[in-house]
Order: sequence, then C-alpha cells, then structure tokens
Amino acid sequence: MSDDLKVTKLEQRRRRQFTHLIPNLVTVFVICAGLTSVRFSIDGRYGVAMLLIVLAAILDAMDGRLARALDSVTPMGAELDSLADFFNFGIAPGLLLYYAIFAGTGYANLGWLAVLTLAVCCALRLARFNVALDEKDEPAWKSEYFVGVPAPAMGCTAMLPMFFVMLGSHFFRDHPYLTFIYLVVVGLLAASTIPTFSVKHVRIRPDRFLPILLACAATIAMLVVYSWEVMIAGSVLYLLSIPVAAFQFKKREEAKRSAETVQKSDAG
Repeated sequence: MSDDLKVTKLEQRRRRQFTHLIPNLVTVFVICAGLTSVRFSIDGRYGVAMLLIVLAAILDAMDGRLARALDSVTPMGAELDSLADFFNFGIAPGLLLYYAIFAGTGYANLGWLAVLTLAVCCALRLARFNVALDEKDEPAWKSEYFVGVPAPAMGCTAMLPMFFVMLGSHFFRDHPYLTFIYLVVVGLLAASTIPTFSVKHVRIRPDRFLPILLACAATIAMLVVYSWEVMIAGSVLYLLSIPVAAFQFKKREEAKRSAETVQKSDAG
C-alpha cells in the first residue's frame, strides 16, 4: 500500500470521527437550552423559558436524522439523546409550571407532586423506548405509531396552561389544582401504552410536496407572529389526535387478527 493511500485513509478516518461529533454537539446544545430554560423559569422570564423548550424539541427531532444522514449513529449518541430528553421534557417543563403557577401559593406541594409525576412518567417512557429499540420482530406498519406520548410532545403539551397564561388568561393560575390534574394526565399518557401517531416514516407524494411546503411555511410565519395561539392550537390538535391514533391502531390490529384467522382456516 502506497504512502499516499495510507494518508488518504487516515484523513478519511479523522473526518469520520469529526462527523460523529456533530449530532452529539447538537444534543449538547439541546441540553444547554434546557438548562437555560430552567434558569429563566427561576428568574420569572417564562416566555423565553418556553421558547427554549420548544427549540429543544425542534432540535431533538433533527439530531437523530442528522446522525443517520451522516452515518454517525452511535450507542453513546443514543444514550446522550435519551438523557437530554429526560431533562428537557421531563424536568424543565415541570419546573417552569411550578415556578409560574404553584410557587408561593397554597398549592406549592401539590405543584411539586405534579413535577415529580411528570419526571417519573417521562423516565419510564424513555426507559421503555430504549428497551424497544432492540426489538426487531414488530410488523412494519407499527413504525407509524409511538407507544405512549413521546417525550418532546409530552414536554410541549405539558406547557399548554402556560401558553394561556402568556395570552393574559388567569384561569390556570386561579385554579392550580386543574393544572395539577392536567400535568398528571399528560404524564400518564407518556407512560401509557396508548398508540400515538409517528411522522418519522411518513412519505410525501411528489405532487403534494409544494402544498405541504407552503403550509409549513405559513405555519412558521404564524408561529412567529402569533406564537402562543399557534402553540395552543398545536397542543390541542395533538391531544385530539391521540384517540384517533388509538382507534386506527385498534382497527389495524383487528384486521391483522382476521387475516391470521383466515390463513389458519385455509391451512386447515
């Protein structure tokens, strides 16, 4: 092997090693965003704190795809991503709601119980997800669903009461116990086995690419101008999609069992 070829291969390995760092660096940035969100929550700057959590959710959706695109998926990256999800979506949103709604009131202990419930449910959901990564015998169509509400969706949906607060509504601050109930329900949805929609494997037809792109651009523009209204609408639509996903999943399971029964009858 010539010296030039050896140098070329060594340079490729070095470049590959640096490529491996890029998704992990994005994840580290996401962790920093979550930590900074907690700081702003403590300082009472709730709007900035919420936007940082939303930013963390957006980047969380990107780092996995970035790792696969760069062929830099590593066990360390998967573990780092899981730890980031636990803090950013299991802890930071709960602390935000605690300081904004419960702290300094007679419901502080109840609020802290909601924080603990949200964090524990998120941890259970992530642990189950990590274990499920090793299962390879699931039907292909099941990749269209998550088991329970995923951590980023849980974190963003949990902030729904704060979106109303930022619009000037005092309803959730005047009724902290309702916020407690809502957070517990969101946490239980994450830890549950209820199927929810996944967009990871959605394929877009070429003739629909432009309309969907325009719709996404319009949504982003509205998010900049009407941030809290769009986030409220997104959270409500996501919550409404959960029973729809569960119903559709049940129908597919019934169809699968019917097909298996027919096959057994034909074989018999």
